[in-house]
Amino acid sequence: MTIEVGSKLPEAKLGVMRADGPGAVQASEFFKGRKVALFGVPGAFTPTCSAKHLPGFKEKAAELKAKGIDEIACVSVNDVFVMGAWGKQQDVGDNVTMLADGEGKFAKDMGLDFTIPGLGLRNKRFSLVADDGVVTQLNVEDGGDFKVSSAEHMLGQL
Repeated sequence: MTIEVGSKLPEAKLGVMRADGPGAVQASEFFKGRKVALFGVPGAFTPTCSAKHLPGFKEKAAELKAKGIDEIACVSVNDVFVMGAWGKQQDVGDNVTMLADGEGKFAKDMGLDFTIPGLGLRNKRFSLVADDGVVTQLNVEDGGDFKVSSAEHMLGQL
């Protein structure tokens, strides 16, 4: 079943790269008590994700926060080292928290997973707003599209 507006985000352990090395956070704790803009990408360092999706949220971070977003996060079915390196390469700084869903549990439990032959389990491209862990907006792309999951689209919805 795919997550929908009004659903609580599933519980999962998500990896985060900290200054002192890899760490983890429980999804329930990460989303608790705040409004989070979360976007999911099929893979770190992939063309659309690196050229448009992540840079868009980085560039629009101040505008999103001005509209009530407390935190912006990117999640992908990659390990914490890859997500940390990608965030560093993209110079996201404190604008976007990079979350690693290494085993794809979070993606699967949201029903936003798919498999690419030869590349394995991936996130569908999506964006959502969660208020205290409850989905208030959800935008899932069809196939390889990049339209409704962008930062610009989300800004128009807030």
